[in-house]
Amino acid sequence: MDPSLIATFALLVGLELVLGIDNILLISIITDRLPPERRAGARRLGLGLALGLRCLLLLGASWVVKLSEPVLGPLSWKGVILIGGGGFLLFKAVKEIHHVVERSSDEAGGGGVQMTVPAAIVQILALDLVFSIDSVITAVGLTDNLIVIYAAVLLSFALVLAFAGTIASFVQRHAALKILALSFLVTIGVTLVMEGLGAHVPKAYIYLPMGFALLVELLQMRHDHNRRRAAR
Repeated sequence: MDPSLIATFALLVGLELVLGIDNILLISIITDRLPPERRAGARRLGLGLALGLRCLLLLGASWVVKLSEPVLGPLSWKGVILIGGGGFLLFKAVKEIHHVVERSSDEAGGGGVQMTVPAAIVQILALDLVFSIDSVITAVGLTDNLIVIYAAVLLSFALVLAFAGTIASFVQRHAALKILALSFLVTIGVTLVMEGLGAHVPKAYIYLPMGFALLVELLQMRHDHNRRRAAR
């Protein structure tokens, strides 16, 4: 029971949960284009495959760390992957914001189903690969104890899986919250591109404002709910 390993484990669980929340937001938005009866299954499958991908990358951790070495001028393979993934995340988030804001007939028709399950899984895995590479390099930098890393990944995955359905359905029911979640993904996409170009962006500068914005939106939703209940 080494105190330093316990502290590292707690830190890794926190980091994995943050990435897990990002994944839930992303997965809930992607699976929203699926038929309602297939969303839960696709969400679980996407999360399960993402966990498997994370574990495979951890098995090849020494290879993943080498991705940080420059190969294209100042850019490393990690940088190229982060730039590509961040760019795709920006495109996806902006496209979905436009879809949510502009759709009208789709709303009445039941959500505008425009994607198959395999296409949704491919998108989920492609973007999770970007998050996973950054996560593995960070984890290996904190500790070389793979047991601690695997335990943190599995615990955080269990917590994410337990709340994924609740969070996804809650986001899907509230358009304002969905746009806010998509805005978070835009911010994360910009951050990934900046980190791919070599800039260091402190995570606290990103997630603290996001948390504050989410808290304000939840308070506004609670206020609207109380006002509607009082008007009955």
